[in-house]
Amino acid sequence: MYIAIEGIDTAGKSTQITQLSKQFPDAIITKEPGATEVGHKIRNIVLSAKTNSKKAEFLLFLADRAEHIKEIIEPNVGKMIISDRSAVSGVAYALTQGEIAKEDLVKLNNFATNNNYPQKVFLLKLTKEELEYRLSKKELDGIELRGSEYLLKIQNAIIEAAKLLNIELIEIDATQKIEVITQKILININN
Repeated sequence: MYIAIEGIDTAGKSTQITQLSKQFPDAIITKEPGATEVGHKIRNIVLSAKTNSKKAEFLLFLADRAEHIKEIIEPNVGKMIISDRSAVSGVAYALTQGEIAKEDLVKLNNFATNNNYPQKVFLLKLTKEELEYRLSKKELDGIELRGSEYLLKIQNAIIEAAKLLNIELIEIDATQKIEVITQKILININN
């Protein structure tokens, strides 16, 4: 089974992936962007926030996604794959930019992924207050520097992106205790 943990920065994706890796010790743990050699370079470019064109940023994400599918997802079909982010995030970020038509976003992602998407996506949702508290406790990267309003738009866009890509999305309140969140994910994986 191929699943993805989604959420805006500081939602607890890494924590949940660590928890899930204990439950599925043989799982393939991966991430988007940056799981491949090429993807790592692309991730650094995107996080540096140096692209002036939002279309260029989107195309970088697509290049990473195509590489990720080819190198990690396709060779491991039939195994448990747990991904930190997925195409859903890429579409969500592009939706907030508003420069690419929704139908084009879907077509381009279908092309980049060979229509290979997670069976289930778990969205760890944050409130504005909790997000701002968590951001205040860390050094911010280029995306986080765009602010809480921007990140909350992304969170809402993740929901829309999952619908556009026809992927099952399970929303989980990320302000709950770590163990409670993990249990909710496990219950939904097994259903």
